[in-house]
Amino acid sequence: MEKRLPLIIILLGLLQPLSGALAPAFGIGTPIGNATRGITAPEQPLPLFFSIWSVIFLTYFLFGLAYWQKREPWMDHVAKPLALAGLFNVIWMISAQLIAYQPLNFLLLFPIAIMAWLAAYRLDRLRETGWSPIKALADMTTCLLAGWISVAVAISIPLTIRRFTDLGPTDLPWNMLWTTLITAGIAAWMFARYISRSWWYFIALAWGVIGIILNNWMETQMHWLAIASGIVLVVILSLRLFRGADGVVTTI
Repeated sequence: MEKRLPLIIILLGLLQPLSGALAPAFGIGTPIGNATRGITAPEQPLPLFFSIWSVIFLTYFLFGLAYWQKREPWMDHVAKPLALAGLFNVIWMISAQLIAYQPLNFLLLFPIAIMAWLAAYRLDRLRETGWSPIKALADMTTCLLAGWISVAVAISIPLTIRRFTDLGPTDLPWNMLWTTLITAGIAAWMFARYISRSWWYFIALAWGVIGIILNNWMETQMHWLAIASGIVLVVILSLRLFRGADGVVTTI
């Protein structure tokens, strides 16, 4: 299996966008975005911001090509959890379209997050051994995925709560928004403290929160929620900028 890891990464780099296109492109199942489309929920980013998946899929595929062309020992160490993250992502996308059950979709995000964070952790341990363009690409791939999956988990919590209650998309907007923002903030602190010093995680996280800000400013018209989201984002980025990150230097 290890000998085929580069080809597995390449294959998963192709399967992830293809599996996500089952409903919109092939008419199989329910489009993933239907769960949030048009509901004007305060914790959701604008639909445009989900386009970050295309960047993640591209870097994932490019890393697979680089891994196949020039295999180095460190790549196997990072590629194993990255491959599992890609596999679980395919499973999540198929489930989200064919089963479309929000609690299951929420639970399936966690294996992706765990594997993406593990890949980022392993890569961060390699920083003292020297850097290279391929390591930079791997860092971008793993940490963008880790950051965006953290956003996905955070914004899925209110969706899951509503599934078990009679709350509508705009009921308890402050409570739902703070549930998302606090989850994202804690995840950002944990990632910087214990997992990785990469900025790509924070770029993905910031992209998601900016989407939430614009959604509340332009769509829900809940401007105070947009302002609160902006303040939280500034605090998260300021802490990362001025206090730095420990990554694997700090042990749990």
